[in-house]
Amino acid sequence: MSTTVAAVSANFTRDLDQNYELIETLVGEARAAGVQLLVFPEAAIGGYLSSLGNHGDTLKTTTRSLPPAVALDGPELRRVQQIVGDMVVCIGFCELADDGETRYNAAVCLDGMRIYGSYRKVHQPLGEAMSYSAGEVYEAFDTPVGRLGMQICYDKAFPEAARSLALDGAEIIVSMSAWPVARTATAENLQDDRWTYRFNLLDTARALDNQVFWIASNQAGTFGSLRYVGNAKVVDPGGVVLATTLLEAGLAIAEIDVEGTFRAMRGGMFHLRDRRPDAYRTGEAEAASAAGRSLARA
Repeated sequence: MSTTVAAVSANFTRDLDQNYELIETLVGEARAAGVQLLVFPEAAIGGYLSSLGNHGDTLKTTTRSLPPAVALDGPELRRVQQIVGDMVVCIGFCELADDGETRYNAAVCLDGMRIYGSYRKVHQPLGEAMSYSAGEVYEAFDTPVGRLGMQICYDKAFPEAARSLALDGAEIIVSMSAWPVARTATAENLQDDRWTYRFNLLDTARALDNQVFWIASNQAGTFGSLRYVGNAKVVDPGGVVLATTLLEAGLAIAEIDVEGTFRAMRGGMFHLRDRRPDAYRTGEAEAASAAGRSLARA
């Protein structure tokens, strides 16, 4: 049975009304195309940080530039639910914890009736820890379109993140980003930029590593000092890009057959089955020991 999925490349800012209007427009376009699963970017509600690195946004220095903090059961996500109806949607936002202070770079998967799963970003790049606390777990969950796992942006650079979700049964991994171009020596053609290359390479590698469908959304345009690379895409379990927006804003739409594709691709070489955990060094002490030996040889 086939499922139509789509990844969003679009620009989201601090203006919540503008965000909701854009969400509504994109949901309408997706619904007209028969999309059943729509993936919005990281920070689609309220925008991402305006800068990173040593000049990252902080509560102490630039409170006004921080994304609005949203409760998982708050009116902002209920507004999204009213818009999406029966469509399954994954979307990024800044989550306010129950203590009323702690903030997370987060994502949620929902439709008009329920929330299927939520996620707090585990891996934080550059100065992001100045603005958000880190999440601690990767968990897959069931939805009407299959078993999903979610991650955010920098997470895709860590094979363990996607592998954890695949081992938890994820058939589709959703990767939501606000992935910018390189801060130095930026390519004139942003499609040739080295950070665009890394974004696309990691998407295809993680899909192939785990033989899962991979849906990667991203911010587009500019916000603050950041210029985004777009390149929202759908990748099949063989690492083949089925649809992409390249640098443009819009939807990357593809029809996928999870059961049929898994049967064909995993019928022979099945990476999850053929793993050898007994041969892998996974403990922190073992990793530290290996790093020490490597430095000693250098």
